[in-house]
Amino acid sequence: QLQLVESGGGLVQPGGSLRLSCTASGFDLTNYAIGWFRQVPGKEREGLSCISARVGIADYADSVKGRFAISRDNAKNTVYLQMNFLKPEDTAVYYCAAARGYYSTLYSWDYDYWGEGTQVAVSS
Repeated sequence: QLQLVESGGGLVQPGGSLRLSCTASGFDLTNYAIGWFRQVPGKEREGLSCISARVGIADYADSVKGRFAISRDNAKNTVYLQMNFLKPEDTAVYYCAAARGYYSTLYSWDYDYWGEGTQVAVSS
């Protein structure tokens, strides 16, 4: 069974950092493009960062460029999202998603598999 599980969310103060993990079971993440998204109630899901299969070319939304970094550890079948300089407006449920194929995008409709999400709250 193909499954993605996010972890690493929690409560952090403004200016703090968190590292989210997205671990796959039932398939090899190496051959999938991976994206990180977030959503707050009443708003559309927002694409934050993505990384291509194998070589790992990354892309970022303007809202997180310079603060977030995506990486993949193929040996652990895991993709990470390092989040620095967090702001209250970063509060959301964060999701990872996998897309068959090489190229990654920031569009949710391009992705085939989704995790259940992990809550991130940024507050003092």
